[in-house]
Amino acid sequence: MNFLRGVMGGQSAGPQTSGAETVQKLCDRVASSTLLDDRRDAVRALKALSKKYRLEVGSQAMEHLVNVLQTDRSDSEIIGYALDTLCNLISNEVEEEEPEENAQKTNSDDLAGQFAEIFIKQQENLTLLLSLLEEFDFHVRWPAVKLLTALLKNQGQQVQQIILVSPMGVSRMMDLLADSREVIRNDGLLLLQQLTKANAAIQKIVAFENAFERLLDIITEEGMSDGGIVVEDCLLLLLNLMKNNSSNQNFFKEGSYIQRMKPWFEVAEDNSGWSAQKVTNLHLMLQLVRVLVSPVNPPGATSSCQKSAFQCGLLQQLCTILMATGVPADILTETINTVSEVIRGSQVNQDYFASVNAPSNPPRPAIVVLLMSMVNERQPFVLRCAVLYCFQCFLYKNQKGQAEIVTTLLPATIDANSISAGQLLCGGLFSTDSLSNWCAAVALAHALQDNSLQKEQLLRVQLATSLGNPPVSLLQQCTNILSQGSKVQTRVGLLMLLSTWMTNCPIAVTHFLHNQTNVPFLTAQISENLGEEEQLVQGLCALLLGICIYYNENSLENYTKEKLKQLIEKRIGKEIFIEKLAYISKHELYSRAGQKPQPSYNSPEQMLFDHEFTKLVKELEVLITKAVQKSSEDEKKEEEVKKSLEQHDSIVNQYKELIREQDMQLNELKKQVTTLTNQNEQSQTTITQQTSQIQQLRDQYNLLKVQGKPLESQHHIHNEAAQINGIQPKADAEEIGRLQEEIEKLKKQHDQLEGQLAEKESVIDKLRTNQTTGNAAEVCTDAAGEQTQLCKPIAVGEAASGDNDSASASMKISELESRLAALDDENQKLKDQVQLLTDEQKTLNQQLASTNSTVAILETDKRKLQQEVTESKKEQDDLLVLLADQDQKIFGFKNKLKELGEPVEDEDDLESADQEDDDDDELS
Repeated sequence: MNFLRGVMGGQSAGPQTSGAETVQKLCDRVASSTLLDDRRDAVRALKALSKKYRLEVGSQAMEHLVNVLQTDRSDSEIIGYALDTLCNLISNEVEEEEPEENAQKTNSDDLAGQFAEIFIKQQENLTLLLSLLEEFDFHVRWPAVKLLTALLKNQGQQVQQIILVSPMGVSRMMDLLADSREVIRNDGLLLLQQLTKANAAIQKIVAFENAFERLLDIITEEGMSDGGIVVEDCLLLLLNLMKNNSSNQNFFKEGSYIQRMKPWFEVAEDNSGWSAQKVTNLHLMLQLVRVLVSPVNPPGATSSCQKSAFQCGLLQQLCTILMATGVPADILTETINTVSEVIRGSQVNQDYFASVNAPSNPPRPAIVVLLMSMVNERQPFVLRCAVLYCFQCFLYKNQKGQAEIVTTLLPATIDANSISAGQLLCGGLFSTDSLSNWCAAVALAHALQDNSLQKEQLLRVQLATSLGNPPVSLLQQCTNILSQGSKVQTRVGLLMLLSTWMTNCPIAVTHFLHNQTNVPFLTAQISENLGEEEQLVQGLCALLLGICIYYNENSLENYTKEKLKQLIEKRIGKEIFIEKLAYISKHELYSRAGQKPQPSYNSPEQMLFDHEFTKLVKELEVLITKAVQKSSEDEKKEEEVKKSLEQHDSIVNQYKELIREQDMQLNELKKQVTTLTNQNEQSQTTITQQTSQIQQLRDQYNLLKVQGKPLESQHHIHNEAAQINGIQPKADAEEIGRLQEEIEKLKKQHDQLEGQLAEKESVIDKLRTNQTTGNAAEVCTDAAGEQTQLCKPIAVGEAASGDNDSASASMKISELESRLAALDDENQKLKDQVQLLTDEQKTLNQQLASTNSTVAILETDKRKLQQEVTESKKEQDDLLVLLADQDQKIFGFKNKLKELGEPVEDEDDLESADQEDDDDDELS
């Protein structure tokens, strides 16, 4: 303990030791002491020496301090001393005084970087340090936070990679924001700032650890823009998380956090006495809004954030600050830049901005008030640049706004009692201030950007130069100022305006060439050998002359394309012309202006190029170079190629139209095929259902047949089957009755024919009997009257045969033989008649057989119909059961919907109830 007292400043009896020896002894004590108190005292002594003897402590004690962190976790006091010592070694905030004995003076930053590198060589050291963040003890957690911050400052990229692969590493740091002790929470903000620098992966992890919610809550708790340094730290961390990170920007927007930014910009009516911290906070808040709507973001993300800013009222709040009084100049400038990017390319936001009026008497549009500041040379340079940027963003992809600006310049719309945007631009264009000339020219060029209609409208603008002189066009006045040899900045602005105006506008080219002095002036400017400052003007003159060639319609005989190219070749030379043209893109300020849309210059003299103009030059340089180098033959060939291409395009268009029609027809056919397929599927379903019904009816019929049901039941089944299959029972009964009547008639005819045949057969038998016995008297019948008459004289002759002589007897015999011969003839006739009757009987029998066959077929069909009726009845019963179940389910679902508050039409309920009643009636 005496040794420690000497180290800590007490008197020592022995000789004085050097700092290195003292550090060595303390390190030995830390490594060898078994008592925790001794080790704690030694570590405390090292902490006291770590600032004065930084090199010695860092080179000798770092390993022992890490061992203390590993082995003495249970004692928070020694852990705190060890962390403080390491923080003193790695932090750059150390005493600058070095001991006189130390001959080698080392830079403090180099020492911190070296010690940080030594510490993180073993990744376990950083993992151990992250685990110490979970300790709630203030003396452990706070120095651990400071040590991690120092490591990130010196070896940021390496420490970030280690933290990324450490489980729960980022989550432990995020927990610091929830600490109730403000010191730890505030230092946690500084730690997260260092952690999230230039590492998109960590930025995403921190964002998804609910960082936005926690940071916005802290900002609100601390008073928003009126808060202190903590609000500034939160805003810096938010900027780190979202700058150049589209994923976090989208997450911020989707989380509806843009809406929570609106209260930040609520300023009081009395804006006097802004503190420096409030200015800083509001400046960072505006930068945060600009990060969300920056033109370098993906277009979809930017437009989405712009839409949210308008819907939540953020844009309206920014415009309120824009028109407020007493706002500091730098805040006003940043607000103008912010509003510019919120409205850039958004038609809704641009329309709203056009409707904003300044609180003046009478009220003036905000655009007019801003333009007044832009053309006022007494306003700050940065403010004028901001106003120009705002005007450019207002006109960006806004043809409606462009038309409104150009309209204010036309003679029919000029109001002498008010100041318009067009009047301010013309006033700035022809003022004595070169910066006003340049800004007005660029602003007017943006009013014509990609808008051929407004380029033609601007040709109508007439300017009154002086009393007594006729008015001149705006185009002519611009060329007059060019020829007067004004400042370089003014001429550059006018040449950019003319180039933008005449690009893709042949009418403007014709108006420009119609003035006989313009082309000689351009050629003279290009051909002269001037200084370096004038080379840019020469290049822009070459660009303007090239536009006159490329967009020339050859309407002026003296200035056709060919004659202008000949003039260039004679007066300037093609190579020199192309060299002058190429000088534009080689200029240093050209490349600087092409980087981003916002004008950012350190001084007014550097404002020479506009961002949109650089894109135009890049496009036109190639076209003009080719147009100048082409010969007349090449142009003719090119025209022929163009004609052939036009013909080809027309043919292609015809084929496209044909293909389009065929495609429409194909789609219609596909629809028809789909419809037919659906119908086929429905038909197949119907057939399947009917087949199933028929099978069920067959089974039911067989069952009834086995059970021996009476005919009435079968007839009832037949009627039901007929109803199912769409057959009317009444029509079926009439058809069967008619067939039965025909069968009865045929049977009666058959019986009559059989009776007649029997009579004929009996007559024939009697005749045959009379021939064999000689008894002719019995042949008399009602059917043969002649035979009866013959019988009587024969009988008389036989009675008188005893008295007459033989002569008379022979005569009678011969007469009898003749009569028998007549009877034989008559008998043959009767046989023929019998044969005819037999044939008729056969025919009748065939007809009867055919009738019986027809009856059998009808009976078979009847049985089939009865079977089908039975099966259909069974299928119908099943379907009715299913329909009843379905209706019950629908009724239950409707009740649930009513309970949930969903609207249910009563008509549907009534229809379903009526359907259920009908089904019940059919079942009964």
